Amino acid sequence: MADNDQAVETATPRTGLLDRFFEITHRGSSIKQEIRGGIVAFVAMAYIVVLNPLILGGSEDIAGNSLDFAQLTAVTGLVAGVITILFGVVARLPFGLAAGLGMNSFLAVSVVQEVTWADAMGLVVINGVIIVVLGATGIRTAIFNAVPHALKIAITVGIGLFIAFIGFVNAGFVTRTPAGPPVQLGQDGSIGSLPTLVFVFALVLIGILVARRIPGGILIGIIVATVVAIIIQAFAKLGTVGDPVNPDPLGWNLSAPEFPKQFIAAPDFGLIGEFDLFGGFQHIGVLAATMLVFTLVFTNFFDAMGSMTGLARSAGLQTDDGMFPRIRGAFIVEGLGAVFGGGASASSNTVFVDSAAGIAEGARTGLAACVTGVLFLLSMFFSPLIAVIPMEAGAAALVVVGAMMVTQIREIEMSDFRVSLPVFLTMVTMPLTYSIANGIGVGFISWALIHAMSKRARDVHWLLWVVSAGFVLYFVRGPISAILGA
Repeated sequence: MADNDQAVETATPRTGLLDRFFEITHRGSSIKQEIRGGIVAFVAMAYIVVLNPLILGGSEDIAGNSLDFAQLTAVTGLVAGVITILFGVVARLPFGLAAGLGMNSFLAVSVVQEVTWADAMGLVVINGVIIVVLGATGIRTAIFNAVPHALKIAITVGIGLFIAFIGFVNAGFVTRTPAGPPVQLGQDGSIGSLPTLVFVFALVLIGILVARRIPGGILIGIIVATVVAIIIQAFAKLGTVGDPVNPDPLGWNLSAPEFPKQFIAAPDFGLIGEFDLFGGFQHIGVLAATMLVFTLVFTNFFDAMGSMTGLARSAGLQTDDGMFPRIRGAFIVEGLGAVFGGGASASSNTVFVDSAAGIAEGARTGLAACVTGVLFLLSMFFSPLIAVIPMEAGAAALVVVGAMMVTQIREIEMSDFRVSLPVFLTMVTMPLTYSIANGIGVGFISWALIHAMSKRARDVHWLLWVVSAGFVLYFVRGPISAILGA
């Protein structure tokens, strides 16, 4: 009897408040296992603290303004930390959230060519509010079911190709030609600069680490490549390509990697609140701004839905109908990630598939997400150290992440040409036109038309027809604006 009492007393801490709230024992986990999984998930995701400032800070908006790197580093860690902890508490799932690569790339290379950064972040906030409403009302699931599975996967693959192409361009691995083909390899058809060689080295190293399933392989690769870049810069004294006074065509893309004078600094939250909710509608018109919001919503919507479904399946938490515990709460918090991200100019925050690294380490509950979120908050204090990382090292990570996204093409059945052509057009239009919106629009329109003209119109959901019509207007908005202006 005493032994039984002792066993009960020993088990009591494991069934305490923390255990019951996160259902740790119920899901076959332990507090130690959750902490370890949360740490590994952060290590796997931490590259976003580097990449997000590099991507967002490397583009000027239509007014010639750019976002400060140190401020971007601070808000990237802040929003990721807060929203991941909130997700862990509300949804109680082991998923980490941070600035989405597809979204921030879209903002940096497309949206801010038409509006200011403040306008762009205002559109992100609107996108987040819509996502929250869709999640709270249950409409999100209905919309998800309206789009063909093949197109959902094609959009993810297309974004992967788009991200990889951005990485190639940012590293100088792909450049414009003065005449002839639109693009070429390196400088005059060959790799002739040390920074591009750093990119190649980083790409190979990260590829090997990821292939060997080393936890945090992307981050390790970025750090090693940065050390190599610092050594090279110490001897070569290269400039930067975009230096307004003395540009160096064989130099670094964004900034020269040099050893920092300090490693820790107080985070600068100057970007918080720097958004204009309706500025985009005033500057480019209601139609164009509405289509941009739609693109943000769609990208946010399907990227998160796919990631959460896959992660829930890998954690053994998916139910027979394909759903997972507290799905409505998960959708609402994920939408708040866009609201918080836009409000802080950190870009929309969404679920990261890299959380799978933590799940592989045993994470099964929201406690792991809380651990990941706390580590993101601590990353805010290391912006001087992060600023050393060259664009070329970050670009290699972009290519690797793009490759990860492209692997989902295996889920598409390509034997039916009614499917394969819209899928193909969706995937290639994104990188070739440097626009996620164009790829989605071409995919929707071609899917609807091809099915209708081959006597399969009944297979096209009415919502797809509505959205396709909207994209037709979006594609011809220039002539329409000219006619209306005349």
